[in-house]
Amino acid sequence: MLDSDLALLYGVPTKRLNEAVKRNKKRFPKDFMFQLAKQETDNLKSQIATSSPNRSQIATGSQKHRDPKIQPYVFTEQGVAMLSSVLNSSRAIEVNIVIMRVFVHIRELMLSHKDIARRLDDLEKKYDGQFRTIFDAIRQLILEKAKPKTKIGFV
Repeated sequence: MLDSDLALLYGVPTKRLNEAVKRNKKRFPKDFMFQLAKQETDNLKSQIATSSPNRSQIATGSQKHRDPKIQPYVFTEQGVAMLSSVLNSSRAIEVNIVIMRVFVHIRELMLSHKDIARRLDDLEKKYDGQFRTIFDAIRQLILEKAKPKTKIGFV
């Protein structure tokens, strides 16, 4: 999640959130958060500008407390969880609980989709031989129809 989105959820300015993170840098290794490159930020701005009018503060770079020279930070699931210890307010704790529940739900959905894909693969493997037999039989019927018929009658 973007730092600006998390700041909005936690009810703090983006600048304050990033300051709290910088004061606790050891709590945020590279797999917890990273900073977008300029090109990634530009791509994000163009995507958001075309897809969501409510996100104009990022698209225009005019979001409150966002220095346009500083690229946004992105937080992983673990980074979002770590923010609750850095932003020790009741709202931060409440928001963190909701976010963690959402992450768990998303993970469950992803696992169920993997399970469905695995079941389809199993069915394909199971029935592939039977369908191949059917297609071979159809091909035989087509070949038989293609053979010239012997004429009936006097020549």
